[in-house]
Amino acid sequence: FLSLSLLFVLFCFVCLFTFQVLVNIGNHFDLASSIFVAPRKGIYSFSFHVVKVYNRQTIQVSLMQNGYPVISAFAGDQDVTREAASNGVLLHMEREDKVHLKLERGNLMGGWKYSTFSGFLVFPL
Repeated sequence: FLSLSLLFVLFCFVCLFTFQVLVNIGNHFDLASSIFVAPRKGIYSFSFHVVKVYNRQTIQVSLMQNGYPVISAFAGDQDVTREAASNGVLLHMEREDKVHLKLERGNLMGGWKYSTFSGFLVFPL
């Protein structure tokens, strides 16, 4: 029950990294800054899925924890107009740690139908 109380699911306009929030139980995802702030120490699960727009380009999106990249996803097929990239991770987080997505390079397909970012508390410590 505890992990469900900290669930957030976002569909995002990743070009701008502004989000349409579908679920934000506990309100620990700040819509204004597009940053999740951990309300307590624990193990958290995060995942994201993004879609690139143009061929002849590579996209890279990183999940950042406290300003440092933890994982990245790449899509770089030069002959494909639209290509998806996904990744997920379990993170040990302290209270007040911050997580957000960063577009490192490329252009993404905007709109909530194409890209998502979600996370939840797996186990409190």
